[in-house]
Amino acid sequence: MKKILVTGGTVFVSRYVAEYYVKKGYEVYVLNRNTREQPKGVTLIEADRHLLGEKLRMHHFDVVLDMTAYTAQDVQMLLTALGEYDQYILLSSSAVYPQNGVQPFTEEAPVGENQYWKEYGLGKIEAEKALQLKDPHAYILRPPYLYGPYNNLYREAFVFDCAMADRPFFLPAGGKMTLQFFYIDDLCRFMDILMERKPSQRIFNVGNPEVISVKEWVGQCYEVLGKTVTYREVSTKEEQRKYFSFYDYEYTLDVTKQLAWMPEVKPLAEGLQEAWSWYAEHSEMVRKKEYLKYIDENLRGE
Repeated sequence: MKKILVTGGTVFVSRYVAEYYVKKGYEVYVLNRNTREQPKGVTLIEADRHLLGEKLRMHHFDVVLDMTAYTAQDVQMLLTALGEYDQYILLSSSAVYPQNGVQPFTEEAPVGENQYWKEYGLGKIEAEKALQLKDPHAYILRPPYLYGPYNNLYREAFVFDCAMADRPFFLPAGGKMTLQFFYIDDLCRFMDILMERKPSQRIFNVGNPEVISVKEWVGQCYEVLGKTVTYREVSTKEEQRKYFSFYDYEYTLDVTKQLAWMPEVKPLAEGLQEAWSWYAEHSEMVRKKEYLKYIDENLRGE
């Protein structure tokens, strides 16, 4: 039985990760400020990750799963506060790749500022560098858009809301833009592989090997609810993020190295079904944006 530290543990990725390893029978510790409901079966270390003092020093963790590091300081302060540990896995982001880089992005591609992700992407770059400097054997994961149960971002949930209300869906640029996803359970399964098989590769792009157009993705979300979607195309003069969940930016990650270790991933249609099953019971946990209000006030006449 492994002893695991999960940073966070109360929202989306970190919560799912904590519960996943509890179900596997691991001894799971979560590090957070105790401002939200805790996952069942974990041991809470109540602290701000920047004010840890000696709270971690007495522990030996088999694996540190850092799901909530956004800056170099986040990583440096946690590493300073940790006692002994065997493995460290950092959740980074595809936002580290500049939007004008050669695609699909490989792990060896240059990182740099992305005009869409800005400080978020730059912070992740610095977090990666800080970790590699202190622990060159740590693993770094760069996913595209994560989805699934506990997703508190208004992405698939927005489309589900439209489907529930039998609303037409307002597509940006005809829905041709592509998206790449990764199911949250597949992320955990890949971390299992890193823990157990310890590949020599240290940085992995992770994600579904295929991309999907916005139009196809919306259609699949409606199908999960047994609904048929009617599309309405929005003119390009409208700012996309005012009425849609994603920036006007498409990219593709090369996940060949991930697939060499984990050839199978959950089909998107199945993952969306599980995302809907969770959302139908927990819609209050999603941070909803006013896309529908904007659509009703500005796009109905299109």
